[in-house]
This record gives sequence, structure tokens and C-alpha cells, in this order.
Amino acid sequence: MNGHSLLGKVLNGIQRGFVGIMRAWTIPIVLLLSFASGYTTFHGMMQFITDWIALIITVAVQSIIVIASYELAGSRWKANRVRFSFLLLSLIIAVCVSVSFSYFKFYQISETETIQGKQITGFKKEIGAYLTSILEMKSSILSHQKDKTNAAGAEARSAYLGQHPTQVSKFRNQVGEGPFYRQFNKVYQRELKQLEKLENSFEQLSKQIIQLRTTVNQLETPLEVSPYQAIVSRFQTVQSSFEHIASDSGANIPTAPTMLPYSRFSQSVKPSFSMWGHFAWFPFFCALMVDFFTIILSYRLEYTAPAPLSREEEDMVYRCLRQFPDIRVNHRDELELVIAKSQLERSRRVSDWSRVFATAFLLKRGYLRKVDDNKVEFSSDLYPLVASRLGRAEKEMFKPGPEGKAVNSEIQDQLERKAVLYGQ
Repeated sequence: MNGHSLLGKVLNGIQRGFVGIMRAWTIPIVLLLSFASGYTTFHGMMQFITDWIALIITVAVQSIIVIASYELAGSRWKANRVRFSFLLLSLIIAVCVSVSFSYFKFYQISETETIQGKQITGFKKEIGAYLTSILEMKSSILSHQKDKTNAAGAEARSAYLGQHPTQVSKFRNQVGEGPFYRQFNKVYQRELKQLEKLENSFEQLSKQIIQLRTTVNQLETPLEVSPYQAIVSRFQTVQSSFEHIASDSGANIPTAPTMLPYSRFSQSVKPSFSMWGHFAWFPFFCALMVDFFTIILSYRLEYTAPAPLSREEEDMVYRCLRQFPDIRVNHRDELELVIAKSQLERSRRVSDWSRVFATAFLLKRGYLRKVDDNKVEFSSDLYPLVASRLGRAEKEMFKPGPEGKAVNSEIQDQLERKAVLYGQ
């Protein structure tokens, strides 16, 4: 054996080993993908139905996807239209169910932060609108109190100068602090104290509003407990202070936004059919991608994992394959065999039982694929099997006899080579 031959055998062995490893990995990868798809399908489905029912349906859906994909690889439309249509319809329904409920889970994962960001933005807007209404009412209350104070001061001055319209005529134009003036001055002093009290209350309220705005502006996603609780506490302080001021002033109290508990505000998105109204492409493609890879690899299992044959089965298959009357290379570059009898065989009433048995045997083992009712084609794993059997037959023909001489002469060599090649 020369170096080139040894190198070729080593490379072929490495290639076969690598291909074998990749084929062996196909099954666990399919199972892992099916489990991942089933996980998201289950979590999406259990939001609508009982957990154990969701689990059973999920297992059934994923089993249908894997089995139908595997069976479709070995089916042909022309061979059995009913079976092919049923498998395809089952696969489509199972994929639709899986993708639909997986979409809910992927939507929940991918859009939770976005939705929480929108909630925080809306939360900030509600607080901002409430504070704006407070400041508007603050100006209105202060303006109203100043008007009352100024009016009381004007009346007190009129009473002091003796020019108040309610004074009797004998006391008019008498300047001084009489009983009439003291009564109006008392009202004026009371309004001044009320104005001063309001200004002090609103000054304190302004400080509380500044603290609340600072805390709200620092709010970010993901929402944490302590900042949210600080906002709620300061908001309630502002609300309580303003309501106390407004009630003392007789003003209307604006409607305050509802402060939800942190557990309600920060909870993840609950799946619902309304999510289809806010359709998002990314979670949909994630859900579709997992099932797509599962289908592709399950489909490939039919071509890459045939059952092994024993030595006796290989010899039997080789002898039966030699009996096919019509053999050709089809448009898929595969070796195609015609199962039906030739016209000559029909006229001679030749029994093709062994040939038909070999065909069904290899179809079941995955070494042949059915094209239609009359034709089958080689799978990729049947070629090396036949090549190995041809090589052994070649070696047995030229094996030396007991005396060390070759059994066949040169003419016999040529005839027997032709016999091996043509199946005679």
C-alpha cells in the first residue's frame, strides 16, 4: 500500500466519522429544538387553559411536527395523495398552533421592557399633568386671596378716612380709629394672615413638588422598588398638602392619578389575544424560526438515519437489486429503479416476488425512497453499501486457488467482470 492510498483511506475515514457524528447529533438537536418550541408553546397556552391540559396539547403538537416532518420526507405526492395531504395538513395545523402560542411568550420576553418603558412614560405624564393642574390652581387660589385681602384693606382705609359707604352720615369724613374702622381692620388683618399662611403653605408645597419632580425624572427601566416607593411617598405628601390647602380655601380638588402597587406596576406582560392587534415582527420570527429548524432537521432524519443491515441482508439486497430490469439516473441525479415488470417478463410470466420484497424491505429501512407507484430511487446510504458489495465480489473472482494460480483466465476475467456489472 503506497502513501497516497493510505492518505486517501485516512481522509475517507475522517470524513465518514465526521458525517457520522453530524448525523448522530441531528436527533438530540431535533429534540432540543422541539423542547424549546414546546416550552414557549406551553407557557403561552397555559395563560388561557389549565396547566395539565396545556402540557398534553403541547406534547401532542410537538410530536405531530416531528413525526409529520419525518414522514413527509419519505412520502411522494404521486405515490399516495391522501396520505401526503393528510401529513401536510397536520403539519400546517400543528405549526400554526405552536407559532401562535409561542408568539405570546416571545412577545412577553421581548416587549416587556418596551411596555414597561411606555408605562413609565405614561406614569410621568400623569404626574406631570397633575402637578401642572396644582400649579394652575395655586395661582388661582393665591390670586383670589390677594384680591380678598386688597378689598379688605381698601374697606379698612375707607373706614379710617370716614368715607366707607356704609357709614352713617354723622360719622362721615371723620378720620380716626373708631369702632367702625376697628371692625374692618380686624377683617383685613385676618385676610392678611390667611394670605401669609397660604404663601407659606405653597412655599412648602413647591419644595415638595421639586423633590417629587427630581425623583420622577430619575425613574428608569427596569423599574426598581425603592425609586418607585419614593415617588409614591412624595406624591402622596404633595397630594395631601394640596388637598388640605384647597379644602381650607374652598377650591375644587383635581383628580389625582392612581398609584398602583409596585407588584402590579412591575409585573410582566400577561399574554392575551390583543397582542395580535399590536403585532411585533421580532417575536413572531423567533417563534417561527424554532419550528422551522425543527421541521428541517426532522425532515432530514429520513435521509440521514437509515437502519443498519446485517451481512446476510446486504447479500440478499444486492442479489435482489440485480434483478431490476429497468434502471436509470433521474433528474435528481439519483439511481432510479422501475418496480413494475417489463413487457418481456410479463410475456414469460416471471415471478418478481423477491424483487418486490427487496424494494419494500429497503423502503422500510430507509435505503430507498418511493417516487411514485412504479419507481423508487436510491437514498444516499445505499450507494456505499452496493459499492462495498461490488468490491467484495471483485476480490472473490480473482482470489487465487489452492495451487496459487488464479481461478480465472483472461477471457474468463472479462466475461465475469461483465457478469458482475450486468447482474448475470
